[in-house]
Amino acid sequence: MKTRAWLFYSMAVTILWGVWGAFIEIPEKAGFPATLGYSVWALTMIPVTIIALKLINWKLDHDRRSILLGMSAGLLGCSGQLILFQCLRIGPAYIVFPIISLYPVVTIILSVLFLKERASLRAWIGIVLALMAIVMLSYQPPKNSPVQGFLWLLLAMIVFLMWGVQAYIMKFASDSTKEGNMKAESVTFYTMASSIIVLPIALMMTDFSQNINWGFSGVYAAALIQSLNAVGFLFFAYAIRYGKAIIVVPMMALAPVVTVILSLILYAVIPPAIIFAGMVVACIAIYLLAM
Repeated sequence: MKTRAWLFYSMAVTILWGVWGAFIEIPEKAGFPATLGYSVWALTMIPVTIIALKLINWKLDHDRRSILLGMSAGLLGCSGQLILFQCLRIGPAYIVFPIISLYPVVTIILSVLFLKERASLRAWIGIVLALMAIVMLSYQPPKNSPVQGFLWLLLAMIVFLMWGVQAYIMKFASDSTKEGNMKAESVTFYTMASSIIVLPIALMMTDFSQNINWGFSGVYAAALIQSLNAVGFLFFAYAIRYGKAIIVVPMMALAPVVTVILSLILYAVIPPAIIFAGMVVACIAIYLLAM
């Protein structure tokens, strides 16, 4: 079963994160800041982690290697999210998102160089198409808002590197083809721990002087939506454990396809032509990668 488990988990992550992306703006537009949304996500990681550990009879990997790699991956991912918040405050989203969305390139390069991962010609074509689609799907219309210097570009590049390295470390730490490597549930635990550690920073970044929606459309809606993100991360850990990082990571980064489809159905939002083209390219890429 595990020979194709990576495909099941990869598709599940793509769907979960795609649905999450379609609804995440609901609490934000209702007056619940994104930084608090991160805080809610960190809390939703706790029950997901508890369930995951129960599935393996609480056998958490707690040797020095597991703690170091698990916390490194977790802190890279969580800290990168907080840096992204600051980056979007001072930089243009229509440039920031395409840069960061290409983080699978970092994972692919590291996995090929150090993990010696290989793929067929068809899979490499799928990988290239996936990277093209990721950039197209991350398109944001330009806005006439002032850009403050070039610090935002540095921050975007830092997040790009952090998320790419995070996925590589997760694969290096939990590769199912190597005996004694971490379980996906342990990777999830250390990511949960990392998210709680940096949670105070997210709270400090929040402007509590503004009106914050603590009602159902705010904090409770955020909890429901962020639960999709939390479960998606657990499946991400499973997918990258059983599959090749050079294939799994680009495939899961195509979650915006689901987001666009749901936005079209639910909100009647017609995306730009470049995003439609990205969806077509993404579907071809998914087919080639899945094969």
